[in-house]
Amino acid sequence: MGFRSKKKQIPAKTPGELDAMQAAGEIVGRTLQAVKAAAKPGMSTLELDEIAESTIRESGAIPTFLGYHGFTGSICTSINEVIVHGIPGAETILEPGDLVSIDCGATFEGWVGDSAWSFGVGDLDEETEKLNQATEWVLMEGLKAMVPGNRLTDVSHALEMATRQAEQKFAVELGIVDGYGGHGIGQSMHEDPYLANEGKGGRGPMIQEGSVLAIEPMLTLGTVDSAVLEDDWTVVTLDGSWSAHWEHTVAATAAGPRILTPRY
Repeated sequence: MGFRSKKKQIPAKTPGELDAMQAAGEIVGRTLQAVKAAAKPGMSTLELDEIAESTIRESGAIPTFLGYHGFTGSICTSINEVIVHGIPGAETILEPGDLVSIDCGATFEGWVGDSAWSFGVGDLDEETEKLNQATEWVLMEGLKAMVPGNRLTDVSHALEMATRQAEQKFAVELGIVDGYGGHGIGQSMHEDPYLANEGKGGRGPMIQEGSVLAIEPMLTLGTVDSAVLEDDWTVVTLDGSWSAHWEHTVAATAAGPRILTPRY
């Protein structure tokens, strides 16, 4: 199907709209910080979800994920072999050495912020630490392609090339999860276009000043293949290998990529 689009350019937001999106994104950043600070062995992912919802609502925002196509959490809590879309639950208890990926969205005054990061419950083993550091690095390297004049898949290609470079930099073999990626974002969480985490550059709609994408590499220590569990949400690696997920909402500006989901 490729990356053909009826739109020749990714829609642009005005400077004021980008500021409004960053206001939402800063709430997401504060929420991620609060969840990470609270995450200790013995806590349930439901307790983390309650902290997230409280933080979002106390900021005057709405949890974007809650009720989205029936999703029951304010955040996605994905542990170890769970790649994305893990549902918070009272029976899912954090254990020392777990790799926890938290994905969070907040809607503030009509605009959405969406961001994710992964962290250890205590210390991670060496290979998992490399995976996590590499995934963060790939995000930060890949988003550098989010500049006016590039095309959609220039970002995809930058993420793929960064992944291959990360394998050398961090001395770890990485799988790029097939079939999952980033997306346009604005007044809705998921807008066109879909952004693959790998592929040839120079394709798809043009990135213009004010275009915004949620960029989110998902990497594993093994397979690129995944499966969705019976709950119709939880995505796991097919071979049980652990995975990491990092995401920022990023705008293309004349001054370069602007991260709209900062974590101060």
